[in-house]
Amino acid sequence: MRAVIQRVSHASVQVESEVTGQIGEGLLILLGVEEPDGDQDVEWLCSKIVNLRIFNDAEGIMNNSILNTGGDVLVVSQFTLHASTRKGNRPSYTRAAKPEVAQLLYERFVSRMEFLLGKKVKTGKFGAMMKVSLTNDGPVTIIIDTKNKE
Repeated sequence: MRAVIQRVSHASVQVESEVTGQIGEGLLILLGVEEPDGDQDVEWLCSKIVNLRIFNDAEGIMNNSILNTGGDVLVVSQFTLHASTRKGNRPSYTRAAKPEVAQLLYERFVSRMEFLLGKKVKTGKFGAMMKVSLTNDGPVTIIIDTKNKE
């Protein structure tokens, strides 16, 4: 499971001109699911993200997590995070989980985030063509992969 986490001052996602999710200050999470991913990946990644200290404290130092700030979270599924560009110029997406597997884990991820945050998480629409808008605050962008825990 791979996530690109961006600290934002606002973010939104549209499907066919309809806004399906919109937040103010908080985190935009682009989430990609691989075939071998499972519930352990969901649990580890959600816990890691909600505890990431990437928000400024009163002194302007990144010491606070989303739990401390009470910010919002927007999660958008993105299978292209598992693109392989090893051969040629056309990315291969064979590492990405099949839609039925990926959707189940995506939904579990959203549910677990809601549980840990104690509030609703905004989302895009799984499998749809989406337009994502954001203002990256910092900029702060973190990439986390459950198979490469750095």
